[in-house]
Amino acid sequence: MIKPTAIITAGDPKGIGPEITRKALEDPGIKRLADFFVIEPESETGFDAIEKAVKILKKRKACALVTAPVNKGAINRSGVPFQGHTEYLAEVTGTKKFAMMLCGGPLKVTTVTRHVPLKKISNILTQEKIIDAAKLTDFALKKYFGIKKPRIGICALNPHCGEGGKIGSEEQDIIIPAIRKIRRFAPGAMGPISGDVIFYKAFHGKFDAVISMYHDQGLGPLKMVAFEKGVNVTLGLPFIRTSPDHGTAYDIAGKDIADPSSMKEAIKLAVRMCLENN
Repeated sequence: MIKPTAIITAGDPKGIGPEITRKALEDPGIKRLADFFVIEPESETGFDAIEKAVKILKKRKACALVTAPVNKGAINRSGVPFQGHTEYLAEVTGTKKFAMMLCGGPLKVTTVTRHVPLKKISNILTQEKIIDAAKLTDFALKKYFGIKKPRIGICALNPHCGEGGKIGSEEQDIIIPAIRKIRRFAPGAMGPISGDVIFYKAFHGKFDAVISMYHDQGLGPLKMVAFEKGVNVTLGLPFIRTSPDHGTAYDIAGKDIADPSSMKEAIKLAVRMCLENN
């Protein structure tokens, strides 16, 4: 079997990225999965490594990108406007529809909104955003995870699904109409389901993925069950991109105590997705 080629960017050199990259590739079980091309950063922020990786991926010389963590604030202070890997990679590839899916244990969670203040969620939540997240999730489950008829659970925004509008109208006005449209291409979609119920059902195999309305609604349950092995997948890009679900961890950088588990899982998932895509 021909091995896929995967690029790994080692992240912020002051963080744990270089360490977890090294530790992951020292594992023979990881090293044999693919041909790996590691890009070490030359600047203090690690942004240059991401730029180099994109140039290689655009030439189709690799099928996947695994990114070790960088610090958004540090990159912005260097003069480069940077919202995060997800937004940057979407911009430079001209990707209009994209989403963040977190995978860990039995859970796969796609967020409709990402790094947005909680008080703004209601104002920016739209049918289109929910439908786009569901389309990307449905496509990924079929293409990369071999699920022919995905069962997608869709979260409510308010407690108790808004109680028919008594404690919030978003379910009636936005989420339910969106789900009706989603069922046209994903008949297995169900919802809205209260956030205090849906993840229990997903954990026990009732859903293949969950669509959460906001960041912490989805990531809280996922990190509860897979804090050290969670993986972030960017959906919608022209190439596969995964990353560990943690930050630079400056406080333990250089001490050789960083746990590479999430990086290993990110690498394994990227390779698995490459193989499913061929």
